[in-house]
Amino acid sequence: MVVADLTWPEAGARAAAGVILAVPVGATEQHGPHLPLSTDTDIAVALCTRLAQMRPDVLVAPAISYGASGEHAGFPGTLSIGQAALELLIVELCRSATETFDRILLVNGHGGNVEPLRRAGESLRGESRDVRVYMPRYRGDPHAGRSETSMALALAPQRVRAEHAVAGDIRPLAEILPLLRAGGVRAVSANGVLGDPAGATADEGAALLARLTTDLNDRTRLWWPAASQERTGT
Repeated sequence: MVVADLTWPEAGARAAAGVILAVPVGATEQHGPHLPLSTDTDIAVALCTRLAQMRPDVLVAPAISYGASGEHAGFPGTLSIGQAALELLIVELCRSATETFDRILLVNGHGGNVEPLRRAGESLRGESRDVRVYMPRYRGDPHAGRSETSMALALAPQRVRAEHAVAGDIRPLAEILPLLRAGGVRAVSANGVLGDPAGATADEGAALLARLTTDLNDRTRLWWPAASQERTGT
């Protein structure tokens, strides 16, 4: 189910069978002192992989691990390519991908990618390319709080520095949004956390990932009805 593991004749055969190419779109950016820089990418990859386990007509592409993370500037390790570069990257990648695969699914893992992905998707559909964008939605802390920490614990607990998990700015996002737009996360949170990771558990993360996977599968069915034979489970 991973396209990079295939040879070109194998990729051509899968494409001829009408597969969906799922592309995880993440980021490399700070997630507080307790979560790895790859957190957004890890979540996007997990959703694509789980979708492929549910639908045999899905192949998972290599992840895009750089995104529009300018709001996290000033924290060591953050690597951002900005909105314009991400939009161009997505457009050119999908133009190339649709030479082989008829259907492209972009699965986003980072909030800062939303606008460039929307613009890229609109441009590509304007070129009659069958490209869809999935934006996971869930209630919880905006960044590196309980929800993301729980998902990270469910995916790779050995990579979570639980002893360093402390609260950051816990004010509602609507309240701090003007400050974020003006000065980035550094303007409101010295440790890079927006919310509080306290109480995060692997079980809670697994349940949230399962719910998001179900939502992704339902959305994908709406865009592209599933084949008659499906694997089940996540």
